[in-house]
Amino acid sequence: MHQLPTSILGRTGLNVTKLGFGSMELRGTDHFPRLTSQQASTILNAVLDNGINFIDTSPDYGYAEALIGEHLAQRRGEFFLASKCGCPVEAVDVSHELRKPHDFSCGNVRAGVEQSLRRLRTDHLDLVQFHLSPSRAELEAHDSIAELLKLKGEGKLRFIGISGNIPHLADHIAMNVFDVIQCPYSLVERDHEDLIHQARLNNVGVIIRGGVARGVMVKDAALINDYPPFLQPAFRARRKLWSETRVDDLLQGMTPMEFMLRFTLSNPDMTTTIVGTANPEHLLANVKVAARGPLPADVYAETCKRFPKSIPGGLVV
Repeated sequence: MHQLPTSILGRTGLNVTKLGFGSMELRGTDHFPRLTSQQASTILNAVLDNGINFIDTSPDYGYAEALIGEHLAQRRGEFFLASKCGCPVEAVDVSHELRKPHDFSCGNVRAGVEQSLRRLRTDHLDLVQFHLSPSRAELEAHDSIAELLKLKGEGKLRFIGISGNIPHLADHIAMNVFDVIQCPYSLVERDHEDLIHQARLNNVGVIIRGGVARGVMVKDAALINDYPPFLQPAFRARRKLWSETRVDDLLQGMTPMEFMLRFTLSNPDMTTTIVGTANPEHLLANVKVAARGPLPADVYAETCKRFPKSIPGGLVV
């Protein structure tokens, strides 16, 4: 087994692997065909067998929670488990869309957490995050945070967080109530870099999503059309940035995907990056890359010079 680097997830004190697993690819939608039970068992057990100890999921990911519960409940002590709240509470076989209206009322927050516990076949979640970056005003109007804290007091969760982004993430950090934030970040999406640093100064754990930019810079451009329409402009802008930036001298034998992942791991303020895949070979490749750790300091510094912190048309997702 490759030895993965670890980091403390902010004030939670949890020692998590810097490579985590994001479970979106397990869901059943037009864009990510649903895995069979056997395929799900193979990939999920491979996650733990290869040393990853942090799994992120959501009710919005269709069957993902149920598959994790089915195949990993007996190994619950081997990993930290994070999910989301505010999502629609619906039958497990509903294919969710990321921009479907969410409800941050106390009743829906509680119902969602209790649904996740049943689906995941566990008595507690290590982390529950508000999904889709609700504003501070919306959370305060519903007293949503107080409801999560009640659930924490009941032992149903250990820590609270928010899966956010610009423009609300600065407010989320300033509220000083969240143990963890999750936000997008990669070589071609550095918009949140200063906020990530601020979070760590406040001892808030930082989960990175999109740490390899969903591979858009190496995919056939036509494949971007397979993603939901609201994602496509950002993906095209990032692909354009990658194609127009000189990187050959920086790769030093690395593949673009390895270079992207190690760039994300090089950020001194990140705690873990959740990378999803349904392919065991891709998972093992990611583990091998993460085990190599950050980029050499000089390569990282030069890369930061060449890739801007924000790009025109690079919508935050």
